[in-house]
Amino acid sequence: MTDINEAQYVPSVHNRDDASLLQSQDAKQLRVKVVDLLTQADEEAELVRLRIAGLVASVGQLREAAKGKDALEDLVLKLRDANHNLIIATFSAQDLQAMAEAAAHRQDEFLAMLAHELRNPLAPIMMAAELMGKVTISHPQLPRLHAIICRQVNHLTRLVDDLLDASRVSSGKITLQKRVLLLSEVIENAVETSQPFIDKRKQLLTLQMPAEAVAVDGDLVRLAQVFSNLLINATKFMPERGEITLSTHLADGSVVISVKDKGVGIAPDIQPFIFDLFKQGPHALDRSQGGLGIGLSLVRAIVEMHGGTVTVKSAGAGFGSEFIVTLPVSAEMPVKIDQPPLKNLSFRAFKILIIEDNTDVNATLSDFLTLEGHATTSAYDGMAGIALAKDNDYDIVLCDIGLPGMDGYAVVKQLRLDAVPPLPCYIALTGYSQAENRNLAREAGFDHYLVKPIAIDVLTNLVSSCVPY
Repeated sequence: MTDINEAQYVPSVHNRDDASLLQSQDAKQLRVKVVDLLTQADEEAELVRLRIAGLVASVGQLREAAKGKDALEDLVLKLRDANHNLIIATFSAQDLQAMAEAAAHRQDEFLAMLAHELRNPLAPIMMAAELMGKVTISHPQLPRLHAIICRQVNHLTRLVDDLLDASRVSSGKITLQKRVLLLSEVIENAVETSQPFIDKRKQLLTLQMPAEAVAVDGDLVRLAQVFSNLLINATKFMPERGEITLSTHLADGSVVISVKDKGVGIAPDIQPFIFDLFKQGPHALDRSQGGLGIGLSLVRAIVEMHGGTVTVKSAGAGFGSEFIVTLPVSAEMPVKIDQPPLKNLSFRAFKILIIEDNTDVNATLSDFLTLEGHATTSAYDGMAGIALAKDNDYDIVLCDIGLPGMDGYAVVKQLRLDAVPPLPCYIALTGYSQAENRNLAREAGFDHYLVKPIAIDVLTNLVSSCVPY
């Protein structure tokens, strides 16, 4: 058998067909494989694309997070700065508040001391005026001079009281002694206070009161002060022979009281501030209207403490003004209390020790009480007063508070320790009118407390009613 070389082998036709078939099948399988591979490649490429997109999104998120972190860190820094500034501002505010409180305290002390220093010279002036009034037959001009002095002393006293009230308003120390009052009683007291000012300027006051009784819950003295201030204010800013109208009416559980004048009026730019402390409209150079700009501020403070309101109306300069006070009406009516008849007190001459370092006050007090029929002894400091009290029995001791060295509180404490019954009646004389001073005087042993300048009738009645015990 002859060996056939592969290179020399020539397939038959049949063999050629078989080869073609095989090649066709291989190609088909190859195509399928290629398609499968391409499909798989597309799927893998899609997965890669998805992974890349996810990575890109993650990178974006990380970038945003980084930006947010930077912003957060920046915000934290800003918050730290703001907190630091807030702490500084808080301490600064506390310092400013402390300074304001200290300034207010100094103002209160200054006003109290000013009132005290003003009252000291007023006391002997008023006392001397009263003594002049008792010797008016010596010269025909003396009654007129006496009346002038009395009017001006009363005016000065009112200014001093206004100063103290301004201090109490600014520090919130005004206290009320409320009870059920008839509105007519309040208005009557206000008119009694303001009538001399109205008469002096020959003005006419018209009252329009409701027919039925109206009750309010309030402090009689303070409410009367409200309406007397408004009436006196109206007299100042209205020409002579002008007319003031005080009218009242009820509205929705309240009583509305109007004080209306036909005076100089109030400019529109001043009206929003007219109730502020020390606020006044323009004055003439002669300041003929006077005042300190305190009265209306007191009016607002007192009215608001009673749960009411006060407003002002004016068409402007030259058109008069109207002040309207609204107060809640009380559901109760005041109970009338029958006062026992006053007993006729027969005069009794007392031995009186006056302890007062102001020589003018001491001298005028001594002269007045001596003229009244009492026996007086004078001391000008606490130690001298104590020495006199040890050697003599006195029915009454009039003692100043602001004495040099030993004050009046200490003097009376010592006098009470040394005294044997019957004890004298101890009366404080002082220019201090604050509640704390009154409390200290009571604790020290004073029986009565008189603020300079002393009203003569008050002093006379008090001395007459003192009974040693």
